[in-house]
Amino acid sequence: MVRKSSLSSSEVHQCGPQCLGPLTFHSQTKGVCIRLSEHGRCAQRNTDTFKNGLLFSCRSVRVQERVQLRINKHKLNWTGALRVGFTTVPPSTRTGDLPCMAIPCLTKLPGHWAAPVRDSLVRAGALLEFWVSDNGNLNVSINNSIQCKLLTGVDVSRPLWAMIDAYGQTCGITLLGSVKKELFRTKKSCPPPQHETPSAPSLDSCTDITLLDTQTIADKAHCEECVVCLGKKARIIVKPCGHQCLCSNCAIRVLEEFGTCPLCRQFICSGAIAAL
Repeated sequence: MVRKSSLSSSEVHQCGPQCLGPLTFHSQTKGVCIRLSEHGRCAQRNTDTFKNGLLFSCRSVRVQERVQLRINKHKLNWTGALRVGFTTVPPSTRTGDLPCMAIPCLTKLPGHWAAPVRDSLVRAGALLEFWVSDNGNLNVSINNSIQCKLLTGVDVSRPLWAMIDAYGQTCGITLLGSVKKELFRTKKSCPPPQHETPSAPSLDSCTDITLLDTQTIADKAHCEECVVCLGKKARIIVKPCGHQCLCSNCAIRVLEEFGTCPLCRQFICSGAIAAL
């Protein structure tokens, strides 16, 4: 079967042959209780409610493209947790208020598929991937170890947008990007373009790196110790900001999981780090 490209003019950005393009949450089509930050990558739901946390990807995603999430915050005063899935309805074409839940409000409508992730697996710090296979199965992987099929019957003949419901116990998530493994190469999404001045780290930020007290070192171009592990010597220079603030081990983790400098929050691209 030959599938037509579903990329619009706003989705043709490509850093190179291994780039899938930026992947963020859709900035306009989201639940009324959702607040976005980190240039559309971090979403937090009002903890006073268990619903109204719907989110969609900013662009269509490919079959076998694994959407990667990190759970930042969960509250045990609710039951149920994260729901993930796909839709053939472009977020930009939706009008009116979004339904309060993906299940059953959207899944009873044509072109929507979503399933809950088991509560016990969705805890703060958990890493999750979900994707649709060539035969229309919705799959999920937790912490690169637990993998299961959530449902079948997704229509892969039409463009698909990722659909996430920050529901119940799940009230804070970060969209880390996506990856698509092919026969001879692996394609990845790239950091989104910056449409605003990066904000200074705060205690309300979604990434655990911001829990470090970097106020006194944020103005320094060079640090003696890695600002993440605070143990090894900072030998890595982050580009384009030029901050020397990471050891080699933490640089790999920061690049893969966050994509931003831990001091100034500027986005960095793959390969944009240099060792002394």
